Amino acid sequence: MHLGDLFPLASFDLETATTEVLSVEIDSRQCTFGSLFVAHGHDDVLVRTHVTDALARGAVAVVSTRPLGLPVPEVIVEASELGRVSAQLAADLSGHPERDLTLVGVTGTNGKTTVASLISHLLANAGRSSGVIGTLTQVRTTPAAPELYRHLSQWRAYFGPAALEPTVVLEVSSHALVQDRVAGLTFELAVFTNLSHDHLDYHGSMEEYFAAKARLFTPEYSRRALVWVDNPYGERLSQSAGVEVVRVSRDDASDVVGTLLGTTFIWRARVVSSALVGGYNVDNLLVAMAAASELGLSDPEIVAGVGSFTPVEGRFSIVRAGGIDAVVDYAHTPDGLERLLSDVRSLSTGRVITVFGCGGDRDRAKRPRMGEVASRASDLTIVTSDNPRHESPDAIMNEIVSGVVAGSRVERVADRAEAIARAVAVAEPGDVVVVAGKGHERTQVFADREVPFNDHDVVAEELRKR
Repeated sequence: MHLGDLFPLASFDLETATTEVLSVEIDSRQCTFGSLFVAHGHDDVLVRTHVTDALARGAVAVVSTRPLGLPVPEVIVEASELGRVSAQLAADLSGHPERDLTLVGVTGTNGKTTVASLISHLLANAGRSSGVIGTLTQVRTTPAAPELYRHLSQWRAYFGPAALEPTVVLEVSSHALVQDRVAGLTFELAVFTNLSHDHLDYHGSMEEYFAAKARLFTPEYSRRALVWVDNPYGERLSQSAGVEVVRVSRDDASDVVGTLLGTTFIWRARVVSSALVGGYNVDNLLVAMAAASELGLSDPEIVAGVGSFTPVEGRFSIVRAGGIDAVVDYAHTPDGLERLLSDVRSLSTGRVITVFGCGGDRDRAKRPRMGEVASRASDLTIVTSDNPRHESPDAIMNEIVSGVVAGSRVERVADRAEAIARAVAVAEPGDVVVVAGKGHERTQVFADREVPFNDHDVVAEELRKR
């Protein structure tokens, strides 16, 4: 497209207006010949560094919040509009793939990945074309607009013109909503799982965090909503959402029976059998099943789909050997960890041994709370490293340990592999080893390096060596 087509209201001369733009990027390292670079940031030196890099890589024009005196066309916009402009440019340059897709948005502190994966699976199992964009496939839960639209274009091409009701389920983070990464998208159904303490380093308060999530449940973004109301913020959202709301709660299930092998319950007079484990996964199932129903699936189709769903990697993933069960889970918030350990306790006959840490450069306020939760709910807690990033592992562990319950049994082992090995070594038949925080992740991130690491693989190897 020409620059003049992308900015029809701008007063360009003919040469500028006919500048050919092939892509839009917000990361200078992704720029190639023909890119339009959108320069984000408040640090003038850093912005100029990124712009220089973008031009060196072939960018032909720049969008910024102030004139930079560049040798290529510049488009100046308000800082508050950069996110929306990026999204609009990405949509225009990709040919608006969203117009050919049914979009479902899933948001919440915990459960997004499982619920999104479940909804997509239920649709596919019923014969519909469906896909997911979220945590399991992205570095960010919700990609930046240029990358997001590339994925939407890929899904549209993959489904093809003859696809039956092609649907893409997106995990929508609070960051994405605040930063306008999903601006311009209209979700047929917006789904809320829950809200609890997380990301307060970014949002500042639970009220701001809730307000960010609530944006999805307005006519600007969604046609209708489905809300889990057994959470105070969900109940509040169900009353304040600006679109039609379907309420979902644990009351929608009866006769729940859970083991470490799976879960059964009654839903709409039908027996549901799932390989998913734990009470919080019953909640996830009920949300996903209700969403599938709202999207037009029949109850028999939904129940059949649940029965064939394979648990998501790193979400209550069970590894067992020698009479010892280990659970690998992504729980990385106080509420998520508490629910995980509560479920493990209810399903186990022996001790609960928990290994966890907290990520560096992230919400510090939750660290002592997670220490309190783990030490209270476990027979032995081994505090270790998660992704330290640019923080000292010892400093992070100090903050976690500051919250532990007096008299509880807590150990510190900074090396995550050694911490897992320690937990497995002291476990006895009937015990459950819980390794929480990283779930599906394949690397561990330090200040100066990123190394291969997967909790499931390490646990399996330690159990094998016993």
